[in-house]
Formats: sequence, C-alpha cells, structure tokens
Amino acid sequence: MALLPLFRSRTREAELEHRVYALQAALAQCKGVARTWWSMRVRFTIAVALVAMAAGFALGVYRHPIKQAFVDSAVAVGLASPTDDAATAEIAFQRADYAKALKLARPLAEAGDPRAEAILGSANYRGRGVPQNDSEAAKWFRLAADKGNAAARFTLEVMYGEGRGVPQDYAEAARWYRLAAEQGDAQAQYNLGLAYARGEGVTQNAVDAHMWFNLAAARFPANDTRNRTAAVKNRDTVAGEMSSEQLAEAQKRAREWKPQS
Repeated sequence: MALLPLFRSRTREAELEHRVYALQAALAQCKGVARTWWSMRVRFTIAVALVAMAAGFALGVYRHPIKQAFVDSAVAVGLASPTDDAATAEIAFQRADYAKALKLARPLAEAGDPRAEAILGSANYRGRGVPQNDSEAAKWFRLAADKGNAAARFTLEVMYGEGRGVPQDYAEAARWYRLAAEQGDAQAQYNLGLAYARGEGVTQNAVDAHMWFNLAAARFPANDTRNRTAAVKNRDTVAGEMSSEQLAEAQKRAREWKPQS
C-alpha cells in the first residue's frame, strides 16, 4: 500500500504553533470580556467579533494584528482584564518575545498551568529563549498533555514517533495521536490514519485508517493543500483495498464522529 507521508516542515510546525497560541490567547481574553460585561448590545458585538475571528482561522487568513487590536481595545475600555499572565505569555511567545514569555510562563508552569507548561515545552523543543533540549521539552509537554492541552498532545506524539527526547515508541505515539485526534486536530487524525494503515503502534485496520484520513481531509484548512491532498489520496488508496461493506462502515463512523473536549 503506497501511502503519502505527512508533509511537515519545521517552518510549517512553527506556523501552526503560533496559530495555536494566538487562538488560545484570543479566546482567553474574549472569555474575560463575556464575564465582565452584562449589556446585550456589547455581548452581541463581542459575539460578532468572535465569529469573525473564528472564520478567519478556518479560512487560514487570520493575522495577529486583528486579534491584538480587538484585545487592546477591550482592555482599553475596561471590558477585559490584562491580568491573565498565561494569555500574555502566549501572545509574547507568538510575537517572538521569548524572554517575556518565559518569565511569565515559568512560575505558572511550575504551579501546574497547562498553557504555561506547553509554552516551556515549545521553548525547549525549538530552542526559543533557552538552549534546545528535547528531554526537557518532553517533560513539559507531557505535563500539559496530561491536562488535555491539544498542542502539547500533538507535539508529544511526534516526539514518540521520531524518538526525540523519549524512546521511540509507536504504541505510545499512537496513544497520543488518538487523544489529539479525538479533540479534532487534523494532523493528529492524519497521523492516526497512517498508524492504522501501516499497523504502527496499533493493529492494522483499513476501516479505522479510512475514517481518520476522511476526517483529516475535511478538517485541514482550505489553504493547506498539500496535507489535504495527501489525506484524500491516502483515504482513496485505502478505499481501493476495502470491501463495499467496510467502506460503508468507515464512512458511517466519519459522519457520526464528534470531537471530544
């Protein structure tokens, strides 16, 4: 079975990492807005802004200045609190102000905050503001992943698959693939599809492989043509070796699938 690999460059990973932190920071600030303002008019305005931001992410056209302008305006008029240090650290990390990000994130991470733990994991994984250290990165990513942080779960699965900072272990990689995939992460869904198609860390299963490839193809952003095309081609390759009953079952599972929190 000739399967296409996942196209994953360091530049692409960094871009995705920055988008994750930008979205998390924006949502954290917007939650503060919702908690501190009771006017229906303002709630409606905030809802419109949130929808616009979400649409921007879905279409792949979101840019940091849009989000930052919204956050700064909310703080300026007293609608949001600037005291969420984890969100501030995420914004600083996204803007490559690693000294500020680490200064804010370290005490929070040591106190068990998963967003801050993920920041320390990313800093050590990529050598941002600290020397690159895979073992230290794996430690922080595991702490954040155990608390449900999707970005940490995805990177940890990659580390187990590649043997970076941890012993190479396809079964452990597949376990983290599944956790991130069930949260709706398209790249994790793709990786889980590959695992089932190849029998790496899991029992080979065409129905499961097709389902996860199918879901990944639908969830990769429209502008991510390489990964989306790879998911479609792999789905179709697997389908070519399935019975009509197996194909119907895989499609049914994909239709009924819902992300878990």
